Amino acid sequence: MAQILDPLPDDKSGHIVCCYVNATSKIQIARISHIPNWYFERVVFPGQRLVFEAPPEAILEIHTGMMASAVLSDNIPCDRLAVNEDSNSFAELNQKVEEANDGSSDQRQENLAGVVLSAVD
Repeated sequence: MAQILDPLPDDKSGHIVCCYVNATSKIQIARISHIPNWYFERVVFPGQRLVFEAPPEAILEIHTGMMASAVLSDNIPCDRLAVNEDSNSFAELNQKVEEANDGSSDQRQENLAGVVLSAVD
């Protein structure tokens, strides 16, 4: 997976592929800022899935957008967000996310949260 704008530092080995899903109804900012010589920040819209590479020791900060600010709402170790890189795992994850998107918005948020939690177990 190419991260052209902010490639991982060369001195870091053993990158993992991670997946985070915004299961809320608010816009979120996903950020990793404590890895030397690397800064990662992305906007994650409600229901959006963010797939990225990171060092196993990285911690994903989730900032949830409020009226005129953002509040740090979660810190998630990236090793908890790791997914298998084989195509079957991604296909299964895509199918689960699509299934979770069916139904009402409240039920969809609960389903998406369940998919994310089951994907990282």
